[in-house]
Amino acid sequence: MKEWITGKNPVYEVFHAKRRQPFRLWVAMGLQQKGRIIEIFRLATERKIPVDWVPRVKLDELSDSHQGIALEVSSYPYSSVDEILEIATRRVEPHFILVLDLIQNPQNLGVLLRTAEAVGIHGVLIPLARAAMVTPAVVTASSGACEHLLIAPINLSQAITRLKEADTWVIGLEGTPTNQPLDKVDLDRPIALVVGNEGEGMRPLVRRSCDLLASLPMRGKVKSLNAAVAGSIALYMALQARTNSSP
Repeated sequence: MKEWITGKNPVYEVFHAKRRQPFRLWVAMGLQQKGRIIEIFRLATERKIPVDWVPRVKLDELSDSHQGIALEVSSYPYSSVDEILEIATRRVEPHFILVLDLIQNPQNLGVLLRTAEAVGIHGVLIPLARAAMVTPAVVTASSGACEHLLIAPINLSQAITRLKEADTWVIGLEGTPTNQPLDKVDLDRPIALVVGNEGEGMRPLVRRSCDLLASLPMRGKVKSLNAAVAGSIALYMALQARTNSSP
């Protein structure tokens, strides 16, 4: 199955990651060849990908934010839980995994994936159904960061069981005030951080599967954050804990 990836950064990261098969590159007539566009042309030449100069209206049919460039590629290459655990082993690092329970908004998913890649997450688990998958819109929202991630669609309850067998501590992020504040939780260990649905939070079975429920410390009058913001903050709190303990 083929799809179109649009925008300078997403197209560049698809080339850079080398995980998809590129087929052809469309460039809007009159687009200035500078900065990242020059890099994209260089990578297309290296991969022997045909470049077609097309009317901008053709790109408008693909996306509202194409920035004058689009790349036709193979579908997103999903991974497995075992591959995610293996990369942590190869890096000799304690597991650092993000579990997304029914994140349905492509923009939220893209933001979380971009943050996950930035903090060095080993992999991301998403449900098999009723949730956003890695579509071209998600690639754009993540600015192409998802191209460098291992993402596994899977039954989350079964996946959490597998993570626990691998001695991973599963922490559910939930805004209930009675939950333990995340800044008081030991995050410098093998962990999987679970972020729930934008409206309903985690499903009951996923929540019960967690070893601990934690909440972000909140001092203002607003009592909650959306899934993308809360998840991103939690990921950076975990990164800080892991970085501070490094020799």
